[in-house]
Amino acid sequence: MIDVVDKQTRSRMMSGIKGKNTKPELVIREALYEKGYRFKLHDDNLPGKPDFVLSEYRAVIFIHGCFWHWHNCHLFKWPSTRPEFWIKKIKRNREVDKRNYIQLKKNGWYILTVWECALKGKTRRPLDQVMNSVECWLLYEKRHKTIKGK
Repeated sequence: MIDVVDKQTRSRMMSGIKGKNTKPELVIREALYEKGYRFKLHDDNLPGKPDFVLSEYRAVIFIHGCFWHWHNCHLFKWPSTRPEFWIKKIKRNREVDKRNYIQLKKNGWYILTVWECALKGKTRRPLDQVMNSVECWLLYEKRHKTIKGK
């Protein structure tokens, strides 16, 4: 399928997609802060630059976009244009995630991944339910966990 916009317009559109301070990230950030948790953002000293680093708990939280990290949910759909490019790009994102997780675990960090579908779309969960899961993980479970949509 041919793209409906020219190359320059597509490039401008794609460059406007944020990697930091996304809407799901801001929602979790505000909720963590309201609950009294303090954290660092996007620490470049850790593999994968986790979205939130809670050093006191030796814990990191990643907020993953379902498209960019290839989550098997209603928010993920393979683009119909340039399929070879997208398959290669998204597979690489997953490989990098896996490498980063292995390194973090090896260094004694606990990892929580919150998928975008837990916070938006038809499978979203109420924010208090998501935050209850985050808090339980942080205070009691202390292992690697994933939170996704219903």
